[in-house]
Amino acid sequence: MNQSFYIGAVGAQQQQRHLNVHGNNIANLNTYGFKAERAVFTQLMNQNWPGINDNELPIGVGTRVVNTTTNFHQGGMADTGLPLDYAIQGKGFFGLVDLATGDVSFTRCGSFSKAERLEETGELDEEGNPIMEAGYYLSDGQGRFVLSERGGLIPVDDVNEELPIGVFDYRSYNGMLHLDDTRFSPVEKDGNVWLGDGELIRGKLELSNADLAEEFTKVIEAQRAYGMALKMVQTSDEIETTINGLRG
Repeated sequence: MNQSFYIGAVGAQQQQRHLNVHGNNIANLNTYGFKAERAVFTQLMNQNWPGINDNELPIGVGTRVVNTTTNFHQGGMADTGLPLDYAIQGKGFFGLVDLATGDVSFTRCGSFSKAERLEETGELDEEGNPIMEAGYYLSDGQGRFVLSERGGLIPVDDVNEELPIGVFDYRSYNGMLHLDDTRFSPVEKDGNVWLGDGELIRGKLELSNADLAEEFTKVIEAQRAYGMALKMVQTSDEIETTINGLRG
């Protein structure tokens, strides 16, 4: 009887995680470049239990969310008309680098801006300190800089000029780490990075690929599974209480 109680309790907990995944998708319906996630369930320990006439009956201890998968299918396009907005038609990602940590991440969100960065001019002042000069480079607006086709920073002198933004791609997207709403980090099995063949479209942004109707369907599915798991816990508790009462 305790087993059914724990199966129900674990089921309710995992369905809560299931709800969180789709709740996050719904929250990012209007986030440019967002890629929807799906919860992947796996069975917990299974075993065969001897039954009548030596028949083996399969029993288990429930399921759990083992990981989430990301849907990398392209979303629609929104026409913004802004000169520093870019979208990728086809496969590939924009590369972002955090100069403070050296971390490189990838995104489909091309909502860029120009950010100031101080650089040494190679000259010294009267006190022997290097003279710094401000330069403007293409940024994601959150402290990271966009990578060019050659892997360097992209200076922005005139916002109306075409910029050499790099489009990077991988052999596989399986297992890519979802760092935040729109950024990803590859893992070893994704292979080496290369220049992708996706087409840059200026003045547009890629919309979220989360579908509201599908997300609500999954939410209802998770809510019903959650309710059934709690019903199992309640029923197990009632049966246990009845059995304990008979002992007296």
